[in-house]
Amino acid sequence: MNAVLTSEDGGPLVVSVYVIAGTAGAGKTSLALRWAHQVRERFPDGQLYANLRGYDPGEPVAAREALHRLLTSLGVPAEAVPQDLDAAAALYRSLLADRRVLVVLDNAATVGQVRPLLPGSAHSLVLVTSRSRLSGLAVRDGARRLTLGVLPEPEAVALLRVVTAGYRPVDDERQLAELARLCARLPLALRIAAERAASHPHLRLDDLIAELRDESALWDALSTGDDEEAEAVRTVFAWSYRALSEQAARLFRLLGLHPGPEFGLRAAAALAGSTSISRSRQLLDSLVGAHLLEQTAPDRYQFHDLLRAYAIDQAQHEEPPAEREAALRRVLEWYLHTADAAQGWINPAEDRVTLTPAPDDVSPLTFSEYDAAVDWAEREHDNLLQAVPTAADAGQDRLAWQLATVLWNAQFPSVSGTSWPAVGRIGLEAAERLGERAAQGGPVFPPCPREQGGKWERTLRGLA
Repeated sequence: MNAVLTSEDGGPLVVSVYVIAGTAGAGKTSLALRWAHQVRERFPDGQLYANLRGYDPGEPVAAREALHRLLTSLGVPAEAVPQDLDAAAALYRSLLADRRVLVVLDNAATVGQVRPLLPGSAHSLVLVTSRSRLSGLAVRDGARRLTLGVLPEPEAVALLRVVTAGYRPVDDERQLAELARLCARLPLALRIAAERAASHPHLRLDDLIAELRDESALWDALSTGDDEEAEAVRTVFAWSYRALSEQAARLFRLLGLHPGPEFGLRAAAALAGSTSISRSRQLLDSLVGAHLLEQTAPDRYQFHDLLRAYAIDQAQHEEPPAEREAALRRVLEWYLHTADAAQGWINPAEDRVTLTPAPDDVSPLTFSEYDAAVDWAEREHDNLLQAVPTAADAGQDRLAWQLATVLWNAQFPSVSGTSWPAVGRIGLEAAERLGERAAQGGPVFPPCPREQGGKWERTLRGLA
């Protein structure tokens, strides 16, 4: 990849767009981020990162929303970001025109997600990761492509040895090669399998391989076999999942019900119906140790999109419908009551929605200061947006309209308003189904541009 850069004199880049394509679990994101770290000094004006979530089970990030995040990262006040996509893209290009910046656009599904985010200058470089070839970027934007395949057998075996070093020093090369084959030599599957082998140092590798073969036979019986690599990854997921303790396995599949792919410790505890934060942390740590979950910050976690899809599938097949409904209700109630507490600091002048008390098995957060409430609202922004349609889809209309109203009042100051009209309409439709007349006239949208006094003119009904 270093070939895309020029000599050390800082001249123009050979190419300005580079696509890293490959199958799920091939290590595209890891490669992009590792390389970005290595060349950070070549981009003195900084690096920008956006996860477009093109293959997540939820909705992908629209180009307009991604632009808003990138522009605010560049110092543009949220209220100054144009609502029009073309205008926002033009502002973005003008800001980067004389800067040397590396932009990483992760998990892109379509060219339409990417093109408005291209700086358009020869000074900056854009790295795009995708499972698609995104041929349109090569045709119109001169993008160069690097396609990642599976690892060669020696490298796959070397990866297994690196992870198991110090735990299983005498494993036979032939057995490691067989384990790599069962993992389709995909880095994601190899890392999970290696972690499983390292955590059972006294179990013969032949026995571990036999377990994995059994799972492979099960997947062969359940699948069409159209995508050998994807089935191999799911086989390894199932292998690791079945090795979890009963409580850890239950938490893993319940996390698949969470509205978004990233979540905090206390939201996870709400899903599990646990009042013990320390126990919830222990279970999450066990999932991180098994590489079934990634820890992104203290008490903050996220799924790989494939693992989130697998968790959702396990929840649908193994968790009784009543248990799924109860878990989803708990986490939505947790977001509702915590957002209501945040509104008390962020927007205290607005009327509060009259809420029923939080259920006994839900412990919402409280805040002791304005900054803590704002930090929480900003950190949970994507989850709050997803909570409204998640509630409506689950038939939880009371939660849907209350969330839509409370979340508007609990927005952090620099938030983009581009996603709220759709959320408000979902809330309105839920209120109409319940006949909640007061809710149907509730203020969930910002003031019209001509109003300077800060009062709402538009209601949910007016914009639905």
